[in-house]
Amino acid sequence: MRTKPVPETFAYGIDIGKKVFHVVAVNREGAVIQQARFARETLQAFFDVAPRVLIGMEACPGSQWLARRLRAIGHDARIIPARFVKPYVKSNKTDTVDAAAIAEAVTRPTMRFVDVRTPEQVDLQALHRIRDRLVGQRTALMNQARAFCIEYGLAMRVGAGGFHADIRRHLANIDNDLTATMRGLLNDILDDLAHVEGRVKALSSKIEAIARDDETISRLLTIPGIGPLGATALVAAAGDGRQFRKARDMAAWLGLVPAEYSTGGKQTLLGISKRGNRYVRRLIIHGARSCFLHLNRESHALGRWLSALEARTHRNKAVVALANKLTRIVWAVLTQPGAVYLRSKGAAA
Repeated sequence: MRTKPVPETFAYGIDIGKKVFHVVAVNREGAVIQQARFARETLQAFFDVAPRVLIGMEACPGSQWLARRLRAIGHDARIIPARFVKPYVKSNKTDTVDAAAIAEAVTRPTMRFVDVRTPEQVDLQALHRIRDRLVGQRTALMNQARAFCIEYGLAMRVGAGGFHADIRRHLANIDNDLTATMRGLLNDILDDLAHVEGRVKALSSKIEAIARDDETISRLLTIPGIGPLGATALVAAAGDGRQFRKARDMAAWLGLVPAEYSTGGKQTLLGISKRGNRYVRRLIIHGARSCFLHLNRESHALGRWLSALEARTHRNKAVVALANKLTRIVWAVLTQPGAVYLRSKGAAA
């Protein structure tokens, strides 16, 4: 395989691996003019001397780092969602065929791309992912302790507060049916739970500190239903929001618009598509649910709209519709420097 750049190259496709990278170059007509394979150490040297052209790669672990590196030396590096590359794969699947499919896909004028994130966004997203994992572990520990206790006829109230109060009451009661072995195991679970809760609290404090110090996130916090967790998660995932042409595109990116299956001139709208980042969508919907319950509708700009919506549809649908609207407001605040949300009743809802 030729490992020197071809001057006639119009675009490159890179199939990313842990140690080996397959690269395919195409000319302006879309014909493959070069195929090469590189180790991680030699890939950078190849693109240092390659013509500054369009480079495509699939969204996967490592693609964000590689895209930033290639952009730093002048290439137009773009990341494509894997499901948009698949239709361009021809015949049997190999790494070289995948790279050729990526090279073809990246040249399509209607192709959609993943935003290349900054290291700060990656760090912030990592904080959220670790916290979310720990929250899941916390729930699992509580459920395990509940299951053990119910085997001895000891039920507990729902919620974390009820769990902590009830399990300590059961452990302190020497007259119930808990064995010495089970008491020891439950105490071990409580020790694990205390450690996990401490980690969650520490990560939450870090996220809140970032929210206080970042000007963009502070502006997002003016939006009802958007707290430090939701605001930081949105900035980590969407950046400045300028990759979306309009507010609806950002709501569609989060899966908050109806899925559509239309044919023969008949439009069929289904439930929300649930595409995109599930974690961010969950935070937005939880924020919308809180806003739905606690918003002062007499004085707030969204009040009349929200009351009319609740009157004509189910509450859960109204919550998702509110999440959609809040996402559109988020896009407006992100894309307009210095913009904040106006809460007054006279402001446009």
